[in-house]
Amino acid sequence: MAEPRDPAPYDALLLLSFGGPEGPDDVVPFLENVTRGRGIPRERLEEVGQHYFLFGGVSPINDQNRALLDALREDFAGADLDLPVYWGNRNWAPYLTDTLREMVLDGRRRVAVLATSAYASYSGCRQYRENLADALAALEAEGLPLPRVDKLRHYFNHPGFIAPMVEGVLASLADLPEDVRAGAHLAFTTHSIPDAAADSSGPVAEHGDGGAYVKQHLDVARVIVDAIRRETGTDHPWRLVYQSRSGAPHIPWLEPDICDHLEELHGDGVPAAVMVPIGFVSDHMEVLYDLDTEATAKAAELGFPVRRSATVGADPRFAAAVRDLLLERAATERGKVVERCALGALGPSHDLCPIGCCPARSERPAAAGADSPYA
Repeated sequence: MAEPRDPAPYDALLLLSFGGPEGPDDVVPFLENVTRGRGIPRERLEEVGQHYFLFGGVSPINDQNRALLDALREDFAGADLDLPVYWGNRNWAPYLTDTLREMVLDGRRRVAVLATSAYASYSGCRQYRENLADALAALEAEGLPLPRVDKLRHYFNHPGFIAPMVEGVLASLADLPEDVRAGAHLAFTTHSIPDAAADSSGPVAEHGDGGAYVKQHLDVARVIVDAIRRETGTDHPWRLVYQSRSGAPHIPWLEPDICDHLEELHGDGVPAAVMVPIGFVSDHMEVLYDLDTEATAKAAELGFPVRRSATVGADPRFAAAVRDLLLERAATERGKVVERCALGALGPSHDLCPIGCCPARSERPAAAGADSPYA
């Protein structure tokens, strides 16, 4: 592992996330930010916004990020790691550009970036890198000095990310009625994306047949299933399924959908299921609505016992994993050879996104990659 408590050359960590509305008046403007440039009419946005209005117009993601921010600061302080942690969002306040400006004015010049997306994909990695490039361009236009930003590697298979999910699955299984527990199916869920986006996810060598996006999720699922087997002695059947599909119906997206999958399990005589949202760092809107509301209602309609296991959120083990990722990258930047923590068959991910990795829908500059215009 890296030298303890030495973050050099980094002088700050940036928590970079999606953002979400914090009141009813925020919902449509937030959705306009998310969909800008796609020509989606306001009436459609108001329709989509009904999911948020069910929860008072408030997405839980910002509070989740505040909790993670506190957990990171507490972990850093407990490890005697003197490094400030900032937070910026893609689509809502605090906006990324404003946060980067604040960091520059505070004298920060070398920034490690943690995105709240653990897997390779355009929307989960490349788009965040494009957002960073947009923010740097805005600061450059203002005549401000530009910090160097380095995005930390994908952490889908880091032990500190997986361990809380294993614990969550065990708790959900224990919460099922005893007579259905042993036969419970594990439905590992993640955000559906277009087949074409999945196929082109990750480095070019991994493109095709779901790309890195599907491979990484499958690897995490296998690690969790193996851990559950060791803990319980039971080999639970499982499948990777998808949720939160959006977009034109004629465009193929990853399937099956979680609700269709629950219906199929029930029809096959499976006694119960645990929904395991491995694709999500925290309980944001798509977890609360698509799983806790929609999928749970489908299961109730079928008379099918289900539980939903916890996301990682601000678990101290995840905060410690972020510290590990930061110190690992810092040591590497100083020319050290470090051991990188990773479970499963895929090994640790790359530090620098190579050219052709999760390609953009259109040509746009992206920071923190081999093709970055910002060294």
